[in-house]
Amino acid sequence: MPNRGYILAVIVLILDQISKYWVLNIIRLPEIGGIDVLPFFRLTFVGNIGVSMGLLAADSDLARWLLTSATAGIALAVALWLRREKNAIDIIALGLVLGGAFGNIIDRVRFGYVVDFLHFYWETHSFYVFNLADSAITLGVILLLARALFASTDTNDGKARDA
Repeated sequence: MPNRGYILAVIVLILDQISKYWVLNIIRLPEIGGIDVLPFFRLTFVGNIGVSMGLLAADSDLARWLLTSATAGIALAVALWLRREKNAIDIIALGLVLGGAFGNIIDRVRFGYVVDFLHFYWETHSFYVFNLADSAITLGVILLLARALFASTDTNDGKARDA
């Protein structure tokens, strides 16, 4: 039976790409710029040439392919980690990260940028514009960090020691 983390990664990848297809081809968000959905949420098109939150802008072909290669390398490391992982929470977390990474890699290869469109804000405070892949990656990293922080590292014969 295939690792459930890989199945989750494929589901995340498909949902991410469907959402981006919808934004680009159905509602044509780049042409209209934005759609107000709720008083704190709007669909806003951003072609993100950088990494998370637009940092490290890859503003040349060389930088774009270096960033894509680095991301692919990280995705490969996550895929290999997932292959040997036994903990259910870590499998879910790594599946989320892997699926999100591949969703953004596909964008960089196809368009030269990542399609971002989910924009939350509060009054005059605007949060970053992101996509479903970014959300999956963030959730996966939070799960991994939470497991690392709350896992007992002090063991005695494989059992947690009483404090």
